[in-house]
Amino acid sequence: MNPFKFGTIVDGDFFTDRTDETTLLTQKLDSENHLVLISPRRFGKSSLVQRVLSHSSRPQILLDLQYVMSVSDFAAQMLKALFRLYPMERLRHAMTHFRISPTLSMDAVTGALEVNFQPTANATVLLEDAMALLDKVTSATDRFIVVIDEFQEVMKIGKGFDRQLRSLMQRQKNLNYILLGSQESMMEAIFENKKSPFYHFGQIIRLGKIPYDDFLAYIRNRMPNDVPSVPEEILEISSCHPYYTQQLASQVWEMVTYRHLTDGVVQQAVDALVRMHDLDYERLWQTLNRTDRYTLRQLSQMQQPLRDRSQATSTTYSSLLRLMKLGYVVKTDHYEIEDPFFLRWLRLNSN
Repeated sequence: MNPFKFGTIVDGDFFTDRTDETTLLTQKLDSENHLVLISPRRFGKSSLVQRVLSHSSRPQILLDLQYVMSVSDFAAQMLKALFRLYPMERLRHAMTHFRISPTLSMDAVTGALEVNFQPTANATVLLEDAMALLDKVTSATDRFIVVIDEFQEVMKIGKGFDRQLRSLMQRQKNLNYILLGSQESMMEAIFENKKSPFYHFGQIIRLGKIPYDDFLAYIRNRMPNDVPSVPEEILEISSCHPYYTQQLASQVWEMVTYRHLTDGVVQQAVDALVRMHDLDYERLWQTLNRTDRYTLRQLSQMQQPLRDRSQATSTTYSSLLRLMKLGYVVKTDHYEIEDPFFLRWLRLNSN
């Protein structure tokens, strides 16, 4: 079996390092504190949280705000998550305080329970009732862990939703919230701006890349012995990005194992991945305006756009923020293109 995994939750033997972060999250969940986990997309936030949760017997709820369309939908999804944990009879008794009764239905194909409210129902009332139910079913001996992913989307769901949610959360007891976000500037505005309702809501942890030596050892232990220089070559290209390192290592392992390639195998794997995503990159490029294209081209040539004087600094900065929000650019100690294969595609198409 291919020993490298990407694109889904990475767990078990596929999980790489994150020892310190795992320990820290575990310790914090043993307290009454909440956690805020920030990193660019595909840095392994969800895999890290899932690893910690897998060693906990506490009830767990997971919501992704990317897929929440409204305040009413948030309330409905919270109820669905609770119904997955507890039998209907228990929750029916606890829902006697509801001012607006939900409609429950069962999907005949999947067996999944659907929760709906009348379109005209007061969204504030629905939110208050759903959060009150969560508070009612948790206890000192049955403490919940609630994970909310892509939390920066809280600002888009409804006017004043962030204030409503924060007000309800602060009244709850016997649970921990883990709030994940991939857009650093927005997450900082939510949790570090004194005017934000979520100011200092929980301890902020910034998840960086996996340390070079740890990733090197991980790849060496899984790669065939007849390609000794491959781990270093992979990390040189992926820059220790968790997702792309696993993706490239997976492609190299298959080429070495099934096609018996050794010489130049890393570059051949990179070329194969660039060809594989050529159409996706072309479509992406077509969606960008000229300023963003110029910024990406500068980055692909290993130049820092803010030092370029051919266009206004404010224009370049706005472009970088826009590209970071879209997930195409990340900032560590400098700005860089997140996807190393998109970087190669840009270089190939800039001549």
